[in-house]
Amino acid sequence: MKALTATRYGGAETLRLADLPIPEPGPGQVQVRIAAAGLNPADLRLVSGVFKERVPLTFPHVLGSDFAGTVTAIGAGVDRFVPGDEIFGLGLSRSAGALARLLCDPPPFTTGTMAEYAVFEATTPALAPRPSGLPAEHAATLPMAALTAFPLLRAWDFTPGTKVLVIGATGGVGGAVVPLLAARGVHVIATAIPADETYVKGLGAAETIDRSADVGAETLRRHPGGVDALVNLALPGGDLPALTPVVRPGGGLFTVAFPSPAPGTGFETLYATARPGDLEEVAELAMRGVLPPTAGRRYRLEDATRAYTDWEREHVRGKLVVTVQQT
Repeated sequence: MKALTATRYGGAETLRLADLPIPEPGPGQVQVRIAAAGLNPADLRLVSGVFKERVPLTFPHVLGSDFAGTVTAIGAGVDRFVPGDEIFGLGLSRSAGALARLLCDPPPFTTGTMAEYAVFEATTPALAPRPSGLPAEHAATLPMAALTAFPLLRAWDFTPGTKVLVIGATGGVGGAVVPLLAARGVHVIATAIPADETYVKGLGAAETIDRSADVGAETLRRHPGGVDALVNLALPGGDLPALTPVVRPGGGLFTVAFPSPAPGTGFETLYATARPGDLEEVAELAMRGVLPPTAGRRYRLEDATRAYTDWEREHVRGKLVVTVQQT
């Protein structure tokens, strides 16, 4: 099979399309013919080596976590899926043991989704059936983004009329956070470049602030009493304390970005989690139009190296998606 691999630690320049054996499912596993895979920042972050003490990679390393595809074979003891089932979800490299267990139990180990075939643990809640009306390319954009947004929605009482400043709304996670907050009646104030204003408002943002401006000062100019919560999807932790004055006393301070802020800043760091039934709810929300398509650019597997190069070097709106095989 064809697979996008990293040959060593580094950036997108380390990636190569390689011929690898098709992985076979062992007991409790399913083999999936990948139709589409979504890029995530963590894909290149793992390859960069920044986590190599906690997540040492074995090379060649197949990239990719988010996917949609068709079950093609099952291992012994699997009764949740059968060959021919259309599914979607995400998986992490087996070397990412601690991170995978933080996501869910059983952990969602995979051989890598930027490939024509991948193997997954069948019982993980990070897999779910894909409804026939949900296109594979749309489904492949949803898992990591939505499963990062869900813990945020559970962490605080986002009631109708609540004012929330969302930093980094144009990225992949913003494509889930903004519409899910808007669906609750939240007044979302989103940072974006002017060219992305229409896109972000289409997700449900009530207003936007140019991210190149003094975001804190502009927020307080528009809302002198401050906002009720701040949700950071993009800035490193060291940049966040300067923004705390925009949040009223007793408000919420949340971040999902790496690296986390130092202890004592008041921010709560949230991690993606997959509870049983979460991805089924994600599929339902997508079918109802609450989670809209956010694929900004589409690539073929043969061009996947360019997809990661574009993500690394250019401004990206929404999610980048690789079409692996036609459904």
